[in-house]
Amino acid sequence: MKLKCVIIDDEPLAIGLIKQYASKFPALEITQTFLNAVAGAEYLRKGNTDLLFLDIQMPDITGLQLLRSLKEPPIVIFTTAYAQFALDAFELDVLDYLLKPIEFDRFEKAISKAAQYYKFKKGEPDAVAECIYVRSDYHMVKIELDKVEYVESFDDYVKIYFTDKPPVMTLMSLKKIQEKLPSEKFFRVHRSYVVSLSKIKTIVNRKIQLTQIEIPVGDTYISRLNDLMK
Repeated sequence: MKLKCVIIDDEPLAIGLIKQYASKFPALEITQTFLNAVAGAEYLRKGNTDLLFLDIQMPDITGLQLLRSLKEPPIVIFTTAYAQFALDAFELDVLDYLLKPIEFDRFEKAISKAAQYYKFKKGEPDAVAECIYVRSDYHMVKIELDKVEYVESFDDYVKIYFTDKPPVMTLMSLKKIQEKLPSEKFFRVHRSYVVSLSKIKTIVNRKIQLTQIEIPVGDTYISRLNDLMK
């Protein structure tokens, strides 16, 4: 697997550093670099780019404007000295947000995430079967399905709870995340909860016992749940 990468940044030193870091990863191929954002945008519209390292503050157009102009953008990692654009990045589905000066360890984490997300987008069986991706704290977060215990709704957000780590909050309806989860493994038991069927310990008096929490079962769902658990 090779990710064809483009760097757009008006600072030659920043481009040089990203190229230096990228050279340490066999999965990355830097195909083009641009100091001029307009020229970079024209190249991107031709396709053939898997991953874009994009600066934000540039003299001709900003990275945000460039990204908004693309109908089918590649996977994008912002590389910027300005933290205040993180919310805009969130709204544009940017994979990651690296603050300059970029540390190699942080770059490595972003590349690992990009490689996994690339496999997911391409529909590789192992990636599709084992995980989904959601946006949280301005990043795309990989959710390993076998670690999910239940999902709880909070108005326009859901919180995903795991067996072995802190929960993840994402801007999404319970209905929407339920559509992402495999129906043979996850079931909606209440207007506010979806649970992993494999994590259910007991069902007594319309209450599900999970590892550390008891969840109510709604009247609408109890009959179907009992059938699934037989």
